[in-house]
Amino acid sequence: MPNPRLDRLAFPPGSFRSCPVALLCIVAALLAAPVAAQPSGGPYGPVPQTYEVPAQGTVYYVAPDGDADAAGTALARPTTIESAIARVVTGDAIVMRGGLYRAGGLQLNQGITIQPYRDEQPVLKGTRVAREWEALRDGVWRTKWETLFPARPLGWWRREREGMRTPLHRFNNDMVFVDGEPLQSAGWEGELDETSYYIDYDGGYVYLGVDPEARLVEITAHDVALHRPSRPVHGRDSDGKGPTIRGITFTQYAFRAIDIEGEKPSTGPNQEPTDDPVGVSDPADHGKAVTGTTLEHVTISHTSRVAGYFRGDGLTIRNSLVSDTGTEGIYVIGSSDVLLERNIIRRNNVERLTGYFPAAVKIFNQSYRVAVRDNLVIEHPDSNGVWYDVGNVDGVFANNHVEGTLIGFFFEISKGVVAAGNVFVDNEQGIRVLNSADARVYHNTFLDSPVMFDRNERSAKDDHFGWHPQTGPDVDEREGHVFEGNLLVASRGFDAPLLHFDQPAALCGTLPRPMAARVDGNAYVRATAADAPLVTWSPVRGRDCLAEFASLEDFRGATGAETRGRAWIPYEGAVFRSVELRRFELARPLPGMRAVPVAEEAGRVLGWSATSALPGAVQAGSGSPLP
Repeated sequence: MPNPRLDRLAFPPGSFRSCPVALLCIVAALLAAPVAAQPSGGPYGPVPQTYEVPAQGTVYYVAPDGDADAAGTALARPTTIESAIARVVTGDAIVMRGGLYRAGGLQLNQGITIQPYRDEQPVLKGTRVAREWEALRDGVWRTKWETLFPARPLGWWRREREGMRTPLHRFNNDMVFVDGEPLQSAGWEGELDETSYYIDYDGGYVYLGVDPEARLVEITAHDVALHRPSRPVHGRDSDGKGPTIRGITFTQYAFRAIDIEGEKPSTGPNQEPTDDPVGVSDPADHGKAVTGTTLEHVTISHTSRVAGYFRGDGLTIRNSLVSDTGTEGIYVIGSSDVLLERNIIRRNNVERLTGYFPAAVKIFNQSYRVAVRDNLVIEHPDSNGVWYDVGNVDGVFANNHVEGTLIGFFFEISKGVVAAGNVFVDNEQGIRVLNSADARVYHNTFLDSPVMFDRNERSAKDDHFGWHPQTGPDVDEREGHVFEGNLLVASRGFDAPLLHFDQPAALCGTLPRPMAARVDGNAYVRATAADAPLVTWSPVRGRDCLAEFASLEDFRGATGAETRGRAWIPYEGAVFRSVELRRFELARPLPGMRAVPVAEEAGRVLGWSATSALPGAVQAGSGSPLP
């Protein structure tokens, strides 16, 4: 089916559209296009590897049909994953033979390696097969099921606002799959069809509206695959080291696949998982319970809430795939010196929960120096992309491709971030900076993805989330932003402001200073003239505290900003090399377009040696940022 949102992404008729492009085709282009397709070109997600058996420590071989009583130290006599997990100590390795492991609740508190044997493909699954079904009337079948995972919304969810949009049964953590396809929950037996299931929690029954005969029906049996406590397990104290996990697939887990504890024990599905640390904390005082967790070439899919909760400094997740998750994909909490790079994160909030503030990647609660670099964040029509939320400091968001989200990059109640070299395509907002300070945004490309900087009265006093706002800049400190060298493009039919600086009128008397320290050297392109203003700006004197500017000249004249900025409205030529192939380098410099200075910190983050460049993330005639 053609994607109607993509149909807008052309300038002159026929310039880019050689054929209709379906959503599947878009993803294929993203994953298979040449180097010019992204700021670096990848490779993204898991890359096939052949793993050598570790030479240090004791190696335990495990297999789906391993013998729990076997020592597991010989390839010919593997043990089970459960037995190996109970035996390993710091420096050991678990080498998994290929195949399907239906296992979960594995607890580990030692710094070990888990990897495949050679190029084999181990898969950990959190479901069991349901084989015994009772046929009822009206095309309904049921089975008795012991491992159910009822849950309710977290305490801050507001039923009076969202109860008419999201039924409560969506918050349960059970999942049902038929021939590998996930079904959607229903509220009672009468709602069932071939795509849904219903659970009677009082009676312990799972109901289907599709004949299970000759079908593979899988129902969740575990709510976590691997849990890394910071407390003693298997008779051993925690060594404080996170695991290294390579080349493993985790799928079909209720709640989450991986959970790395911090100072507090991991929470249950009905408890707030993010209050670690509690209250304002120096980064030297948190994130130290478990450090150095590493995931490489890992796949995590179909988890009912999150792919993983990751707590602890020194986390690295690279070349991994996180897909089809509930409220979050990757969730980083209270951690410093974190790196996420070359991952694919797609399809979060698959149940379309409302009032739950979903994000494909959430960086939360006083995480310092978190770098999200060179990732694909795609297919999130009901979810935000990457969200640095409350108390985060000195982040880096660089060279990512973010497409089809609510907010591509969200920086909230935090201080200090460099966002540079990213490509944002068809997001309701490309970047939003809310109630934050010192966000520096350089040389990004935005296609139909407006940018917003805004602040409001929110503080820790009487806040719905308690003390969290105390961790970020106070109301009078939310300023110092920089917006330079960016390319903002609106395709045919896109009629909205491209850049916002907004605050409520109630703050104009107390916050008369601009939010931005510098706005300059940006390029604004519209395929057609629009009724909407080009830029909105606040604070200004006047009743509403907000001014709207239809042209860049008017904006420059009123604010003194954009002395080097240029606008092309309307512009009938091709802007990008090929939207369909996701090649967002300039087809050619626009008429009169000039290079603008590259800020020193932007060059450092992007690895650019040039001191000036054309606006945008990808330069004309190149497939990647400047060398």
